[in-house]
Amino acid sequence: MTLTYIYSESTAVLGPLATFSEPHSYDLCEKHSARLTVPNGWNVIKQAVDDHVSGPTDDDLMAIADAVREVAQSARGESELTSTSPSQSSVGRRGHLRAVPS
Repeated sequence: MTLTYIYSESTAVLGPLATFSEPHSYDLCEKHSARLTVPNGWNVIKQAVDDHVSGPTDDDLMAIADAVREVAQSARGESELTSTSPSQSSVGRRGHLRAVPS
């Protein structure tokens, strides 16, 4: 299981093993995840692991769809900003690099 601390909410979340590393996250073996204790006044949220489920959940698919929409909207906004000013046509942007006219 992966343990994640949310300090601002005084909460510890114990859920399925994470697929990537995050700050304040720790992977625990079965024995230690069962014996988890937290500081006084903290809440613990334990998410059960279902071994019969394989593949992404509905929440996973919605998170992917939201991320794709966000990227598409930001790309559309950048293209509108760069195409509206003909006087800056010599200025280009490529990733983190930018060409500045002399």
